[in-house]
Amino acid sequence: MSDSPAARLQLLFEGHRLTPTQRRIAHCMVRRAADVPFLSSVELAELAGVSQPSVTRFAVALGFDGYPALRRHLREVVPPETENVRGFFDDTYNEYQQAVQAEIDNLRHLAEMLAEPAPVERAGRLLAASRPLPVLGLRAASSQARGFAYFAAKVHPDVRLLDEGGSMLPDRIDAARRAGASALLCFALPRHPKEVVEALAYARSAGLTVVTVADSAFAPVAAHSDLLIPAAVGTGLAFDTACAPMLLGRVLLEAMCDGLPDAQARLEEFDVQAAERGLFAE
Repeated sequence: MSDSPAARLQLLFEGHRLTPTQRRIAHCMVRRAADVPFLSSVELAELAGVSQPSVTRFAVALGFDGYPALRRHLREVVPPETENVRGFFDDTYNEYQQAVQAEIDNLRHLAEMLAEPAPVERAGRLLAASRPLPVLGLRAASSQARGFAYFAAKVHPDVRLLDEGGSMLPDRIDAARRAGASALLCFALPRHPKEVVEALAYARSAGLTVVTVADSAFAPVAAHSDLLIPAAVGTGLAFDTACAPMLLGRVLLEAMCDGLPDAQARLEEFDVQAAERGLFAE
């Protein structure tokens, strides 16, 4: 695991049974790992969208006497030199700029996490070996799943997109398993549909290894994932932004290509066919 501030915070929260509200606070703190040692309980509550007493109860749940004790601990966990990144709170930024800055921050955290590539490399091997490869994403996550499936189909011989819910979803998971699938890739973003949680539980019961890209390691899908790789979403606008999950999806594609010996040959074949068909305007 990376030794980044976010990774060290993640370790602090692991092993604790947290309520949904407390998971929301933990998620916010991981996303803003460099800032939280300098936030008051009121500021943290506002960022997480919870009440100030909820932050106090969260600190107690982690074994501290209260939030001041937790913050003192955080100042030991997060290196002092990270204090200068508090420019994110600069009042000179308007709301649109703040949203962009938040996504830049999310991408920084993703880069820090990828300093330890083992989880992504393991995921790539699992996805490459699954024939077929079902890719699940509903509602807000459907575009992430669709984008991954579109590119994956250029190098993987059998990709099956699962972007529609309903009673047919378990049937399609069963069909993939009967055809030889060994793994399922899921993109799970807020707000997390119950149907996705149920689908992952069903997939695991059917014998599939579940690889999940989620906004947080504390997301509801975590309990039903064999390998979860987090990538935070931006929450500064009316609708969440998902630059980091999208980029993580492309990183997983790269890792999957490394596990497919004929990936480069397939891409070159596609380029030849596209040129013959005059497929692109360039």
